[in-house]
Amino acid sequence: MSASTAVHDISTTAIPSSASATMSAFWERLWRSSGIQLAGLFVVTCIIYGHQPQVAASPDALVSIYSGDRTRILVAAIFAGLNILNLLWFAAALRTALTEAGQDGWGAAATASSATFAGMYLLFLAIVAALSFSVAGSGNIALTSGLNDFAWALVVLSSFPRAMLIMSGTFGLWRAGLISNPVFAIGVAAVVLGVLGGTTWAQGGFWAPDGTYSRLVFPIVGLVWIVGVSRVLLTQKPSPRSAW
Repeated sequence: MSASTAVHDISTTAIPSSASATMSAFWERLWRSSGIQLAGLFVVTCIIYGHQPQVAASPDALVSIYSGDRTRILVAAIFAGLNILNLLWFAAALRTALTEAGQDGWGAAATASSATFAGMYLLFLAIVAALSFSVAGSGNIALTSGLNDFAWALVVLSSFPRAMLIMSGTFGLWRAGLISNPVFAIGVAAVVLGVLGGTTWAQGGFWAPDGTYSRLVFPIVGLVWIVGVSRVLLTQKPSPRSAW
């Protein structure tokens, strides 16, 4: 083999390898930023969706929102469905980072909790979409009211897998030495707030399923935590791999 042939072979094999590494780094960075994308799309979805009917809402209110705002709700359901993908990619990126840091147990917990929450959130979207698509307009007020209240029950119960996701990420990153003790303490506080979200069964007011805590306080805490973890993941140098 001549020297020119050998140089040609090396160059032709190095180019694909370099291109593959660049693409792997691009996708890994994209997935590590999925938490930030999730927060942004969640805000957009909330603006489009508007206000969820309260527990035991009047028949007129249910029909007015689910039937009167049918198109808006269904469009919001599309964006919310896309955001489930961001949630799962965020959990996958977190799992990968924890595995690389030797915290695979916490990574597995993040995968399990995110999958559970994604399933409950998808069921919530299915109920809301069905109500808006046909159920609310059918005149069956009892069924409409029951499904609306069931959707709120899902919001409350989903606090537990959300708290587990926060716990797995917080403890895993802390054990890996990727976050400081003060940040760890904030994460633990977020876990406690998440567990408390599963107790919001008051008949009305701040601590009701449709109260301020369930609708605003814990969702904001969760979004802030996700954005913070995404920023931590983005500061870590991706490890060379061919798995992405």
